[in-house]
Amino acid sequence: MDSENRERPFGYDAFRRECMSHTVLEMLASKWVYLVVSALRSGKRRHGELARKVEGITPKMLTQTLRVLERDGLVRREIFPVIPPKVEYELTDLGRNLAELLNQIRMWSERHAPDIKQARARSLAAGEGSEEKDLVTRA
Repeated sequence: MDSENRERPFGYDAFRRECMSHTVLEMLASKWVYLVVSALRSGKRRHGELARKVEGITPKMLTQTLRVLERDGLVRREIFPVIPPKVEYELTDLGRNLAELLNQIRMWSERHAPDIKQARARSLAAGEGSEEKDLVTRA
């Protein structure tokens, strides 16, 4: 097997814009996808529970994110025939698989947040741009 095939064992190439794996990465790059999948990791949740858990997400963005996750087979939606309507969301097997990976990324970000904050502060102090100031103060 040559080095090109070792880099793409599944036959996909995420560096190519038209490749399906590229579009999967685009979807995964959304902070809202990350946060909603992570919030569902603990089990079924209703829309309102997710909205409270994922601070800053608008109702419209939460709905759009859930639709994308359902479309891509990561989330299952269950509608109960009651009044008022009750809808619950949960991860599929594929979604749970992704959630484990995302949990590792979350733990890495929490562990290294002080390092990143220090690096941003050093960059700002060195005068490398004022647009980063907001990132330093939010970290």
